[in-house]
Amino acid sequence: MYNSTLGAAHTSIKCNKSDDFKYPLYSTVFSLVFVFGFLFNLVAVYIFGCTLKLRNETTTYMVNLVVSDSLFVLSLPFRIVYFIKREWMFGSELCKISVALFYTNMYGSIFFLTCISVDRFLAIVHPFRSQKIRTKRNAKLACVTVWVLVLSGSIPTGFLLDTTSPKNVNSSSNYCFENYSSDQWKSELSKVVMFIETVGFVIPLMVNVFCSVRVLQTLKKPQTISRGGSINKAKVLRMIIVHLLIFCFCFIPYNVNLMFYSLVRTKVLKGCHAEYVVRTIYPISLCIAVTNCCFDPVVYYFTSETIKSSFKRKSTAWHNGVRLLDRLQGDSAQSTPNSTPRLALRSLKTKFTDTKGSNSKDKSTM
Repeated sequence: MYNSTLGAAHTSIKCNKSDDFKYPLYSTVFSLVFVFGFLFNLVAVYIFGCTLKLRNETTTYMVNLVVSDSLFVLSLPFRIVYFIKREWMFGSELCKISVALFYTNMYGSIFFLTCISVDRFLAIVHPFRSQKIRTKRNAKLACVTVWVLVLSGSIPTGFLLDTTSPKNVNSSSNYCFENYSSDQWKSELSKVVMFIETVGFVIPLMVNVFCSVRVLQTLKKPQTISRGGSINKAKVLRMIIVHLLIFCFCFIPYNVNLMFYSLVRTKVLKGCHAEYVVRTIYPISLCIAVTNCCFDPVVYYFTSETIKSSFKRKSTAWHNGVRLLDRLQGDSAQSTPNSTPRLALRSLKTKFTDTKGSNSKDKSTM
């Protein structure tokens, strides 16, 4: 009797949920991600929309990746206010939209990066047989498929679940998609996690690793060396390294911890130590995951030679324009130190006109 009572008392003990450090961490990291993500994706939108003339399969995937990143970045101010106030003040619908955009960006980025990896695999490993497959039309169809697949997971997560939960029974303030009970995890959330983890992370990870390994194996073959003029091996290797680093750094920590977090919340993994570990790692891994919208422009730059050359042209033109402006201001300052720059430029124009007139007179005399 004593032992059974002691066991019941032991099982009723709740672990200390000391994860309040996450709110200042979230507010700081999400603010930085908003600033840099907004600037980087604004530049990407400008390049894709205004300066990029040639479009291919890879740039099609990148355009869709920019759309996914931009939508998520624009939703971050609501999250930042929530993390500062520790209270969701924007209503249930905006919470649902915010949650849906988070998962849309997370797994949309994973799928579009996987499409880029598969496209590179086909271009290098099967360069001739893949010519009929690697078309802009098929790339658009692949993007439509990705959007349908991602939205089929993110919309139920955001809109069909009750994303807001009260802080306590007597409080009118709410959390947004956090602090759910074990019953809610067992009945709904664990199933959602299993679906998005299997379809949205494990399968794409296996595809990315397979494609990267096969590309590296192909680059070592003698027949690949013989056609090395059409394949820049250093560039391909750099693309693979950057691609895998961003994929592994941003997505593996969060998704692996999310699986363990689900096991802890559904009581499959028991013990206060396990709960403490996953609750501590979860905010850190989430902050790392949201930085993907800042790192995706790096993928654009290293993956597409067209984008790289377009960026270099714009940078060169801007640099030359600044140098020309500085030279004109320097010349005007030397010629008329006490006059304004406008008067100096006017005198230069007059001098140029007089010289041109005298030259024409000389030519008529001859």
